[in-house]
Amino acid sequence: MKENPPTTAPKLEAKHLYRRLDALFRSIEKARTARRLVEAFLDGVFRELAEPLRFRAASLYMERPSGFRLSKQLGEANKEAFDTLSPDDPPLSLVLQHRVYLHTDAASVAAAKPYGAGGAFAACVVGRRPRRYVYVFALGDGFQGEEIDFTLNTLRASLSSRLMEERLQGGLREAAEIQASLLPDTAPSFAPFEMAQRSHPAEEVGGDFFDYRKVVTEDVLGVAIGDASGHGLPAALLVRDVVIGLRMGLEKDLRITSVFQRLNRVIHESTLSSKFISVFYAELEKDGTLSYVNAGHPAPMLVSRDAVERLTVGGTVIGPLPEVRFKRGLAVLRADSCLVMCTDGILERRNAADEFYGESRLIETVRRNLGRPAQDILAAVFKECEAFGETRPFDDDATLVIIRRAAPVN
Repeated sequence: MKENPPTTAPKLEAKHLYRRLDALFRSIEKARTARRLVEAFLDGVFRELAEPLRFRAASLYMERPSGFRLSKQLGEANKEAFDTLSPDDPPLSLVLQHRVYLHTDAASVAAAKPYGAGGAFAACVVGRRPRRYVYVFALGDGFQGEEIDFTLNTLRASLSSRLMEERLQGGLREAAEIQASLLPDTAPSFAPFEMAQRSHPAEEVGGDFFDYRKVVTEDVLGVAIGDASGHGLPAALLVRDVVIGLRMGLEKDLRITSVFQRLNRVIHESTLSSKFISVFYAELEKDGTLSYVNAGHPAPMLVSRDAVERLTVGGTVIGPLPEVRFKRGLAVLRADSCLVMCTDGILERRNAADEFYGESRLIETVRRNLGRPAQDILAAVFKECEAFGETRPFDDDATLVIIRRAAPVN
């Protein structure tokens, strides 16, 4: 970067620059796509900073397979500007290399017209390949090189951060949509049982799941619930792998324990050993017989008015160990009782005294509502659990599945 001529331009103090940037981002908050964001940003920068920084004109170039294509021009029109710039062109390659660059030497000034400048110019690049954006600002008399260098670096960092946030939010939205597509919208019809389920993620993307699958015949229903370590995007991706693996395995192999052993091996090889997921899977028959495997999940419970049976048989959580053996458990869901399956977000909901909502409160709530429909029982648990935490946001993903077998009608 060459030394710049003296200036009489009004000085732009850093605190004023940050205030203007904050106001600018607030004004373009609704620009949801990257293209609209970078175009709105150019409008705002030129409007707010052209006078103090001596910008005569401004151009925006967007990366395409053929090079950087001119997208927008502001200020003094330059009909000699090229529609497309090559990244190998020396002036542009310097910008791409240094991220911010001031072209003030004679050779650069002579080559400035194709950039929409026609004289000394400053440029910066934001974004990452293959979606980079180059801003070119034609400089008028009296500009200050150090001030422009500082300002463009600040602008670049601010906009790059915003673009990264938009990409992450877009990725999270896509992950949330993928995860939502894996969760059943409604429970299947499976008389004499009725079912209700709800999953409440702590973040936009959660690490819990539940699933229903018809197995072999219409007389057997597969039910699953799981909880990946942590939450957010990594947990959601792990859930996706487990749900798909479980479905595929159960389609091919009727032995639950074999499916879990294979699933554990695949997850162990494809994730970090510090990541894991707890899974409970059961096959419910029309007569109430339950065949199940509990892979380290908080024990689902068969709750009746005078008894609680915890379904603990199985093995360890899925993922950390390369080889794990699982056992199959048997139980019976009797009339006028419920199968209650949940994740830690329910049990570990805290109140102001740092107490857990816990298993005993869950059992008490279910028993108080045992004669009501499954959906009412589920709603009662969530209502009391939320109130227990004084309506604060949940710290962890919270999922609850209720399967109720009503008492026979005399």
